[in-house]
Amino acid sequence: MAQKTPNDEYDLYGGPASGDDPSVGEEEEYEEQSVGFDETYMTPDAPRHAAGEPEEEPEAPLPVPRERKRGRLARRGGRRKDRLAKKQAARGQDLPAVRESPLVGRDLRPGQMLVYDSELDEVDYTDPDDVPEVRDYLPVRFRRYGRSGLGGGILYALFVISVSIILACFAWMCAVDVLALNKELVSAAVTIAPYEPTGDMPVTVELKNADGTVEQVPIQVDIDQAADALKSAGIIEYKWLFKLFASFSHANIKMDPGTYDLDTSLDYRALVTKMQFGSGAQEITKVTFPEGFSLDQIFTLLEQEYICKKDELYDACANYEFDFDFLADLPYGDDHRLEGYLFPDTYEFYQGEGGSNAIRRFLRNFDARFTEDMRDKAEKRGLTMREVLIMASLIEKEAGSTEGERETMASVIYNRLDAGMPLGLDSTINYIKGTSTFDLTQEDLAIDDPYNTYLYAGLPPGPICNPGLASIEAVLNPASTNYYYWYSVDGVSSFFATYEEQQAFAHDHPV
Repeated sequence: MAQKTPNDEYDLYGGPASGDDPSVGEEEEYEEQSVGFDETYMTPDAPRHAAGEPEEEPEAPLPVPRERKRGRLARRGGRRKDRLAKKQAARGQDLPAVRESPLVGRDLRPGQMLVYDSELDEVDYTDPDDVPEVRDYLPVRFRRYGRSGLGGGILYALFVISVSIILACFAWMCAVDVLALNKELVSAAVTIAPYEPTGDMPVTVELKNADGTVEQVPIQVDIDQAADALKSAGIIEYKWLFKLFASFSHANIKMDPGTYDLDTSLDYRALVTKMQFGSGAQEITKVTFPEGFSLDQIFTLLEQEYICKKDELYDACANYEFDFDFLADLPYGDDHRLEGYLFPDTYEFYQGEGGSNAIRRFLRNFDARFTEDMRDKAEKRGLTMREVLIMASLIEKEAGSTEGERETMASVIYNRLDAGMPLGLDSTINYIKGTSTFDLTQEDLAIDDPYNTYLYAGLPPGPICNPGLASIEAVLNPASTNYYYWYSVDGVSSFFATYEEQQAFAHDHPV
């Protein structure tokens, strides 16, 4: 290595000067001076001459050193310094001496070095590529000392694991309820109310068929009420989850109102399937309808037993098209058009059964009970089925329990009809008034109504009740008598051929 001269104390970048070394390609390592950083101008206080030489006059103050952060910029400056020193040495040029920094011995922050603008200006650069970047200032950038990341990684892992566990538990709780997994067996009767929209609530659901057509399907049940009932009975755990499932499966148009026997072994899909007519899960109610019940009385009892609402029954009676031949001639629109056809008997109904389904049970039973033999007998007498039912309904309301009484009454009706006499039956007045008393006034007997058999001769327009089989048989198999009158006391009827005989008996047996 060449001998260092007093003028070659420091090179351009603060390291030992290398301008006296003519060798090319030899790299020297420079140990940077650790100095402190001060934002004020500083005056050198170290001697600027070699030993034994005369003291020179002090030079102008050195400019404020700028900090350069070690790293990319520092490495780039180091490489430029090495190339410049080697080129100057190869050309036999000496590098200008760099004044010794007055801050020698003081510390910079780690990764920082001093650069003087004046020193950069004094260098003779022959190659433009070697000219270092000169700025009015260089920003002070501090190294960010991060943590090792181990603690943060552990916290992140714990967070992910915790969230996964929570989500897994939530998913399992939902699956247990939806799929009925490992649930304690609980059975209950659940009543699902019919859908009753109010205000702007929808009444139908729009469904798209396979052929692309759109169909408006009426909503059958209130899903909110159904979810509340299932939750209260302990069949499901989460109402919101059942309502979410119902919204995707269109359960509000699949389910039917009624009372169902359900248990916790049924998953959501099975619950929706079970809560439909004919599923076998519906609670069955037996209801007995006595002979002589009117249509109004039958519908009222059905509503009282929670089978169906009367409004729905009347609507089905007036407008529903039932597939029975004996109803073909009955006009639609009359909510009493099926009076007389609802055969009295004991029936089993599902709770909440629809109006048309409930009425169909009566009609199916009537169709089976009114046999072909009965139809033939009615035809031989020149009677239609409806006329048979009208006469049977009159007998049903007038007759008592005495054996043979119905057949005798049938003969009286036939005789009066043949004679063109008004039937004059109190039961028809009660049908008009909706009462069941025989204490009628003259005003009652004068009511102008086609069913008033005191004013109008012949049969009334329709049956006044739903007769039983005994009354129907009496019409088809009447007794042969010459009676035209009867008078009933305490449920026992007496028959007379003349009006005088009847009035004499009534005088002796006041009601």
